[in-house]
Amino acid sequence: MKVHSLFIYPVKSLSGIEVSRFDTDDFGPVADRRWMIVDDDRRFVTQREHPELALVATALEGGNVVVDIPGEGAFPLMAIDETDAAGAEVRVLVWRDWVKAVMGQPEAGEALSRFCGKSLRFVYMPDSSFRRVDAGRVDEYRRVGFADGFPFLITNTASLMELNGRLDAPVEMRRFRPNIVVEGAQPWDEDSWQQLTIGNNRLSVVKPCSRCVVTTVDPATGKKDAALQPLRTLSGYRRTPDGVIFGQNAIHESPGSIRVGDPVTINKSESK
Repeated sequence: MKVHSLFIYPVKSLSGIEVSRFDTDDFGPVADRRWMIVDDDRRFVTQREHPELALVATALEGGNVVVDIPGEGAFPLMAIDETDAAGAEVRVLVWRDWVKAVMGQPEAGEALSRFCGKSLRFVYMPDSSFRRVDAGRVDEYRRVGFADGFPFLITNTASLMELNGRLDAPVEMRRFRPNIVVEGAQPWDEDSWQQLTIGNNRLSVVKPCSRCVVTTVDPATGKKDAALQPLRTLSGYRRTPDGVIFGQNAIHESPGSIRVGDPVTINKSESK
């Protein structure tokens, strides 16, 4: 088995970036979901409510995140300097977690607000902020950015092929927003993985990834599928106590680098 492809998502719920490698730090993949969109109540906003967010492209230019908003143009995301602007630091809600963040400069937020027809702002999670991964799943005091719950999402190309064999219209892997896509396994082998090595990086699989309506959003159109595919088909045979499952959430042992083509070794798995 080996790494088929890699993705990072600089802004939660915006378009991702396919990369040939990424470095990792305490948060997970460097630059992954350190930015997020919030409404006037400082609550997180995603494609669940605004599927058109899928059309907002992201890029990394010189270490800075740039968003390209249809009809508005490209905007670099810059956090307000906490030392220069009173009120720059805010508490924002992502799922059940109130997290310390820093407001972004307003220009990009104003453009996104026009695009979505709702008052929105970009916020950044600084290094000084600490959001803990699910303590019910991970005993260690580990951190995560604005990802739903864990630093990594791992998927399997064979599982997507098996799912597509059941669909009238096949879907791309980017519907599932993984960080690491593995090839060379059998369909759904990832259900049993517990510990693995990717290149020189050790990862622990801690939770199956339950899927939601975001999987029904076509990244090319920013519209939800009227038949709720592929979620409806998945729910017919991939429903578990953890929800409708596609992919596995993971944490890493230490910072490092992961590259496309890196070998993947399963060090520990459970019997099916």
